[in-house]
Amino acid sequence: QVQLVESGGGLVQPGGSLRLSCAASGSILSTMGWFRQAPGEQRELVATITAGGSTNYKGSVKGRFTVSRDNAKNTVYLQMNSLKFEDTALYYCYARTYAKFEYWGQGTQVTVSS
Repeated sequence: QVQLVESGGGLVQPGGSLRLSCAASGSILSTMGWFRQAPGEQRELVATITAGGSTNYKGSVKGRFTVSRDNAKNTVYLQMNSLKFEDTALYYCYARTYAKFEYWGQGTQVTVSS
């Protein structure tokens, strides 16, 4: 069983920055990352990173968001810069084990507003 604990969400003005963190416990994880869900929308991938450091990003966040991880701490981060109104959503931490079990965090709200 994997538990994911997120932190770092909040309210920020357009153009501002936030950093999300997600600490995992319980298993060694192959892939970690972030998804988000805006009201009335489906959950969508934001960014993922493998244990080897390979990354994958949603097109609209490339160049603005950076996903990273500390394998020793089993923690994944999402540095979000140049935030836009459309980045407002509930952000979920995601993790997948080598046995392909998937886990989700409880979600942390990111609101971009002036």
